[in-house]
Amino acid sequence: MARLPFNVLVYPCIKIGDGEFEYAIFKRSDSPLWQGIAGGGEEIEGPLETARRESFEEAGIPLDSSYVQLSTASSVPVTVFREDFHWGDNIYVIPQVCFGVMVTTKEISLSAEHTEYRWLKYNDARSLLRFDGDKTALWELNRRLRGLGPRD
Repeated sequence: MARLPFNVLVYPCIKIGDGEFEYAIFKRSDSPLWQGIAGGGEEIEGPLETARRESFEEAGIPLDSSYVQLSTASSVPVTVFREDFHWGDNIYVIPQVCFGVMVTTKEISLSAEHTEYRWLKYNDARSLLRFDGDKTALWELNRRLRGLGPRD
């Protein structure tokens, strides 16, 4: 199965009150990092299909869940990936396409890629993230869900 040269980042979110949301973040099993669901496209998948598949595989999120594609755009150095995907010597970074996915339950079925997960309000979730692109995507999702513009 051919790994395509793009990555997705997905934050599951759940409404907990009027204008209040929590976000699921995941601790990786191969490092101490916290992040959203992440993974790469396979075969002929586009970013949305990849986001759906990865969310199902890594967290058991139903395939028919409602996704929102974010404007946040970031890049991931190819050296982050242990596998050699044979993308060639001219590809240094791959784009990361970001999404939010609304869920109706906090029940998560963890895959072996993560050791734990947490449902947290925005500030608490953001404080555990390491990469700027991950933080920016969560910021954008939080603003959009709360009906706020970029400068409200």
